[in-house]
Amino acid sequence: MEKKTAAVIFGGQSSEHVVSCMSAANVIDRINTDKYNLILIGITQEGKWLKVDSVQAIRDESWRKGTVSAAILPDAEKKCALFMENGTMTEVKLDVVFPVLHGLCGEDGTIQGLLELAKIPYVGCGVLASAVSMDKLYTKIIVDELGIRQAAYVPVMKEQLGDMNKVVNRIEGRFAYPVFIKPSNAGSSKGVSKADNREELEAGLTEAACHDRKILVEEMIVGREVECAVFGGGSEEVKASGVGEILAAADFYDFDAKYYNAESKTVTDPELPGDAAEKIRRAAAAIFKAVDGYGLSRVDFFVKEDGEVVFNEINTMPGFTAISMYPMLWEARGIGKEQLVDMLLEHGLKRFA
Repeated sequence: MEKKTAAVIFGGQSSEHVVSCMSAANVIDRINTDKYNLILIGITQEGKWLKVDSVQAIRDESWRKGTVSAAILPDAEKKCALFMENGTMTEVKLDVVFPVLHGLCGEDGTIQGLLELAKIPYVGCGVLASAVSMDKLYTKIIVDELGIRQAAYVPVMKEQLGDMNKVVNRIEGRFAYPVFIKPSNAGSSKGVSKADNREELEAGLTEAACHDRKILVEEMIVGREVECAVFGGGSEEVKASGVGEILAAADFYDFDAKYYNAESKTVTDPELPGDAAEKIRRAAAAIFKAVDGYGLSRVDFFVKEDGEVVFNEINTMPGFTAISMYPMLWEARGIGKEQLVDMLLEHGLKRFA
């Protein structure tokens, strides 16, 4: 069987740059090199594209010192990556791309649009699903249509913060404290905060506005934080994994608690009240279909003490780090990481079939 050429793109300009590098290294280690020739492309936080020689260069961060510039050509006849070194340009035809990019400028439909222009098959959700799922406000609008319970919210635009009193009065008129403040477009809990009073709310709004011009203020949902992995879309039936639970070390599962606090733990197949686990699986698949998902997503929920399930958010390129829930949930269903990565690449190859 002739080998195909697969490009893994990682890094990126978002606040989740470091997580993307960690995820990519794990994905690359699990790609079957009997089936695929690998091309690695790293994007620095400043937005420079570089050819990367090895997964070790990702782990020791030496890839950032690379000298070979890289690009994906949007030319649909060429379907290739372009590498430039010392004035010499080399084109490498690509069969599939795995964009292991989290957050803005990667998980939001931008690179997906470039790959659509180039007609290069790729892993994961398309332009629409990536864009609306990255934007928490628009995800909520779609999920409202499904009748699935989610946290009540007040949208705030950055430009409205010029009259902070008016904004805060509107929020206090709707919710009792505590409330959560989230940038509409930011991943991995960056810019997210909890406010127990007016002063903390104002500080949280100001911080969230550093990450996006659209902000959500949500009611506090008291419940267990759980996640469900989804795979499929297109001609492939949408399948939902079991449920995983996050046992956060911090007051809530912020960026540091997620990646840097060893006390944070994840559990697969936790005991949940009533039929909550099945409700989560059904809701995860329904939300994935509603946003026109393709390939993979992780859908996050809260489970209240009485068994009520409340949707939180959907991530269209979930993490593949050593502690990430997406691969762990499939592993708990007997699908190892190598098989999972192979399934995702095969599914990506079918994109334009």
